[in-house]
Amino acid sequence: MDIPVDLETIRAAATRIAPYAVRTPVLTSHSLDKASGASVFLKCENFQKIGAFKFRGAMNAVLLLDDSQKKRGVITHSSGNHGQALAKAGQMMGVPVCVVMPSTAPAVKRRATEDFGAIVELCEPTQQARESTVQRLIDQHGYEMVHPFNDWRVIAGQGTAALELLEQAGPLDVVITPIGGGGLASGTAIAVKSLSPDTRVIGVEPARADDAMRSMISGKIESSGDPKTMADGLRTSLGDKTFAVIQRNVDEIVTATEEEMLAALRFVWERFKIIIEPSCAVPVAPVLHRNLDLAGKRVGIIITGGNVDLDAYFDSLKAKFIES
Repeated sequence: MDIPVDLETIRAAATRIAPYAVRTPVLTSHSLDKASGASVFLKCENFQKIGAFKFRGAMNAVLLLDDSQKKRGVITHSSGNHGQALAKAGQMMGVPVCVVMPSTAPAVKRRATEDFGAIVELCEPTQQARESTVQRLIDQHGYEMVHPFNDWRVIAGQGTAALELLEQAGPLDVVITPIGGGGLASGTAIAVKSLSPDTRVIGVEPARADDAMRSMISGKIESSGDPKTMADGLRTSLGDKTFAVIQRNVDEIVTATEEEMLAALRFVWERFKIIIEPSCAVPVAPVLHRNLDLAGKRVGIIITGGNVDLDAYFDSLKAKFIES
């Protein structure tokens, strides 16, 4: 497969989205450096618009629409951050947005997507239902599809985070990113390998959702199935575009257990004083637990988002101190 995204494509995307996206900070912590034996730099996309890196790809895709496509509007399927990101991008540019969500999606995510002005269409919680509902609505309304990850416009937009990371942190020996559908991993790998070919790009996924690792071994896309993992943003299988990029540009894929992810999540909350999603703890886990040989190296990690459902935490406080 030809890959039409390169460094210049990503740089063009960075220029295109610059007036709209946040140039997110890079944070460091002596505690993490000591625990890992490396110098670690966290690219904090939890401070991005809608609280996740997904805004970059969605905004780039919307800005690349022609006038006819803008008028008809865009559609996607998403139970989380991509839907919100596309809704926000559409709201900012005056483009109608429809998001197909599984009926099991958290109400808070549905409300957030609707608050950005998108139409939400519910479907059964299966991949087939998502895709068939999207196609039916495209046939009815002529929407332009903006896939959550298997879209070159989206991949280029996601690559801008790594571009910024290298500018902010300086030379890095290793860049680590989570892998779900592979949009971020693809954009990251293209940007990093173009600017610094000797820098290793490592993808991390939950051990219970290790389809990317299995795909690399088998040489074909393996299904993630329906994995039970706290990293809900990483349950998706790779697409043909993202798989092609990852095969050529990602040096290694490793996994993290649920226990390692939970410990990493707590570590970042406690030591960095920032809220991140469980999916963001996945690339931190092998660094914190020294499951990779990173001693003395300069390591960048993409922290993908901070959209956490806090109901359980606040409900426990309410039960303990107000209702008791």
